[in-house]
This record gives sequence, C-alpha cells and structure tokens, in this order.
Amino acid sequence: MPEERTTVIAAFRDYSAAESVQRDLVNLGIPRENIQIQSNFRTGAAGRTDSGDNQDEGGISGFFHRLFGGHDDSGDYAEAVRRGNAVVSLTVPSSQVDQAVDLMNERGAIDIDQEVASYRQGGYEQHDSSAAPYSHEEARRERDLRSQGTQGTQRGGREQVIPVVEEELQVGKRQVRSGGVRVYSHIVEKPVNQNVELREEHVRVERRPVNRPLSRGDMPEMRDQRVEVEEMAEQVVVEKRARVREEVVIGKETTSRTEQVRDTVRNTEVKVEQLDRNTGTTGTGKDYSDDYRRHFDTNYASSGQTFDTLRPAYEYGYTYANDPKYKGRSWNDAENDLRTDYLRRNPGSSWDRMKDAIRYGWDKVTK
Repeated sequence: MPEERTTVIAAFRDYSAAESVQRDLVNLGIPRENIQIQSNFRTGAAGRTDSGDNQDEGGISGFFHRLFGGHDDSGDYAEAVRRGNAVVSLTVPSSQVDQAVDLMNERGAIDIDQEVASYRQGGYEQHDSSAAPYSHEEARRERDLRSQGTQGTQRGGREQVIPVVEEELQVGKRQVRSGGVRVYSHIVEKPVNQNVELREEHVRVERRPVNRPLSRGDMPEMRDQRVEVEEMAEQVVVEKRARVREEVVIGKETTSRTEQVRDTVRNTEVKVEQLDRNTGTTGTGKDYSDDYRRHFDTNYASSGQTFDTLRPAYEYGYTYANDPKYKGRSWNDAENDLRTDYLRRNPGSSWDRMKDAIRYGWDKVTK
C-alpha cells in the first residue's frame, strides 16, 4: 500500500535562503521535482533576477489557493511573497515530514503567524491579489525591519543585547498506520456424491390358458372392457439449503504503552569575565595566578598532575562564580549544576579530581 504523502510549506527571507534549503532537501533524498520555490522574481524583491519558467499557472495567489484549498493561510503566504519573501513547498512521504520540518526550521524558516501579526500592525488586513509586489528596495527595507531584534544589536549606541535562547522539548502524538487485517469471503464450490435408491414400477401382462365352462358370474364380463394400469417411477429431487456453520468476528482492542523520549535541548549560556582595571585582561590569569600556584603546591604537588592541567579548573570556578546564573548562590547549592556543566564541557575529565581546584577558584570570588 503506498505511503501517505504530506505537503510542507515554509517562508524564508530571500530567494538564496530558499534555494539553499532546496539543495539540502534534495540531499535528504527528496526528488527535486517535488520541491517548488515561489518568489517575486520579476521585481527582484527576493534577490532573484532570472525569469525562470517554473511559475505555476494562475500566478502566486492561484498557487497558494490550490495548495491550501481556499484556507485563509493561502493569503498570508501570498502576502509574504508579495513583500519579498520566498516560499518553499514540498510533497514528501509521512516518514520524511519531521526530517524536512527540522531542516527548514534550522535554516531560518519564518514564523508566518508572527510575520502576519507584524503586517497587521502596519494596517494589513488581508492579501490583495491586485496589489503591486514590493520592489527590490522596498523588500530590502522590509527585511531589515523584520530582522531587528533577532540578533545581538546595538541600541542607541550605548547598549549591546545578546539574546539568551533556550530550547524546550515539546512532545506530542500523532496517529500512524501500524498494520491491520483485511478479511475476504468468497464462494468455493466442491463436488458432493450421495447414493439414492430409486424405485420403478413396470406393468406385466400375462396370458394364462384356461379351459372351464363360463359361469353365471362370468356373464357380466361378456362386454367390451378397458383396463389402464399406470407405471410409477421415483426420480431424484435435489434441494440445497444454506446453513450458517461459523461466524468470523472482526473487532479492535486498544492497548497502551509508555515510551520514553530522549533528546537534547540547547540554551545560550553567557560567560562573564571580570577585566583587569589596568590591562584589560581577565583577572583569572593575573590577579590569582600566585594563589592558584600555592594551592596547587599544597594540595596537588604529590598527585602527579601538573599545574597547567589544573589551572583551567581554577579559572572555571572563578569564572562561574561571576556568572549571573550562579551569583549569590552558595557552593553547596550550586555544586550539582556546576558538576553537570563542567562534565558536559569536559567529557574526559573527572569532577572528583578537579573539584578542590574549582572550589578554590569559586571561593576567590564568593569569599
């Protein structure tokens, strides 16, 4: 049975981004003919200037109308294209949907709902198919406007903003076909033999010679007579009666199971280092180098480790004691988080061997 197919659509800021996504999708094994890009190539608004011949009949609005079947979203995507964005649509088997969606999100797919909300702030109500598409310059200004706030930007020449981003794991469910049963019934003929005993009657006529005087009782027989004797025979009569011998009952039973989802999420961590007032270098390497060395000589000199091996552990403790994430927390409160973060950053290291050095660097700030 052929696998169910799904249409996936996403908008991107310009044609080059959409074209790059198209190449990556092809590398995933999705046929090139199943991927389409829509953009305002005539005005160069999306950064595409060739006049290609792959425009769908009916224009951009017609393309989205056919894709969405008249749903309101068709107008939103058509408006995004009119304003200089490029839209990628593809048809893939259900098994490749998640892979395609993840790739498009990683490549900067636009949140169309958020995009349309920003259009509405400027007075947009609904897509007008007769409205002129944006020119290259208008689209460039629109992209610049939409891009503000999505990266670390300078405000008023005095502030620099670094967005701290954290991914959340959202687990949902969808129904997929996992199997089934199809039951057919058809009529089968088979020969049947049965013996039946049939009776037949046959008339026998005999002539018996008699020589006796005619008696008075025989007088009435002296007349014309006719005698008929019927012969009877049995014939086979076949009658078939249908009887229900068995029933095949088809039903479904539902069972449930618990599946543990394992994945990773990412978040932005901001590392804050105190700069030396005079030299502009970080204080970890200058201010406390001698202290770290003395602590090493006292606690680690006989362990066979070198100071250069442990110095990053001292600096790690110092650095994260200054981190806003740990500011004001005690060592006992923060230790589990520090251990998890340290082992994630240094998978080949040992927390137990480095703990005292990290604690010493931490205490240089907190005490």
